Amino acid sequence: MSTPDFATWSREVAGRMETVIADLLPSIRAAPARLHDAMRYASLGGGKRVRPMLVFGAGLVTQADPARLEVVAAAIELIHAYSLAHDDLPCMDDDTLRRGKPTLHVEFDEATALLAGDALQSHAFGLLAEHRLADDPAVQLEMIQHFALACGSRGMAGGQAIDLASVGRALALPELENMHIHKTGALIRASVLLGARCGTALAKDELEHLDRYAKCVGLAFQVVDDILDEESDSTTLGKTAGKDREAGKPTYTSLMGIPGARRFAGELLADAQAAIAPFGPRAERLSELADFIVKRNR
Repeated sequence: MSTPDFATWSREVAGRMETVIADLLPSIRAAPARLHDAMRYASLGGGKRVRPMLVFGAGLVTQADPARLEVVAAAIELIHAYSLAHDDLPCMDDDTLRRGKPTLHVEFDEATALLAGDALQSHAFGLLAEHRLADDPAVQLEMIQHFALACGSRGMAGGQAIDLASVGRALALPELENMHIHKTGALIRASVLLGARCGTALAKDELEHLDRYAKCVGLAFQVVDDILDEESDSTTLGKTAGKDREAGKPTYTSLMGIPGARRFAGELLADAQAAIAPFGPRAERLSELADFIVKRNR
């Protein structure tokens, strides 16, 4: 049986996750129906599903059970959906367009968007606790702990706090990297490491190689986001273009210009590829994903 090309594989993962997430979320027939409807609106029907692809790509390195990877990928996507719903609120980025449709608080209301984000976060942790994800229960507890760190004040939420505090300021490159290692990179790193840990155990140095890869692609993802925010339109992006520049947020393009940001993304791509080279063919999807993240147009 031939291996599908990357475009086919990525579509298969996205379609698979749409079904999995729909099955794992509460039904709108269950009370409170409006809240459950908002949770599904935030999580379904859009997005590149990069984080689930990273989960599955890392799982291939360790021959992980796809059923385990589905649960991990779903939990990570629910956290991602909650973070977007909260980021778009008027008290944060105050945006009206996400994934080509009205943001959650516009489609429903602010209170429902806040509650839906809260519920998506708790549901994600419930999934990781409910399903068996590793042969060793101690490993699963470590996975949940890593996930909590990636989501909290020392991860994604902390990165968003730094972002809000940096509006109107000119950050040096190390400061900007620190912000995005937390805001964007923490959940991307969790995607890779949790996906890998669903399968056969890796040596410490092998996990470090995967973590280095994840750190590089996490930063590259944000660098390219900043470039696209400058060069693309809202229809292509599915969200409001130029928003960060108008808000006075520090970005890679404001710090180093678009040509410099492109060079930096290329350097991060080379570092990511070098990090997973020791895994050989097992890391083929991770290699393709790194290329996709840097060369995407939306």
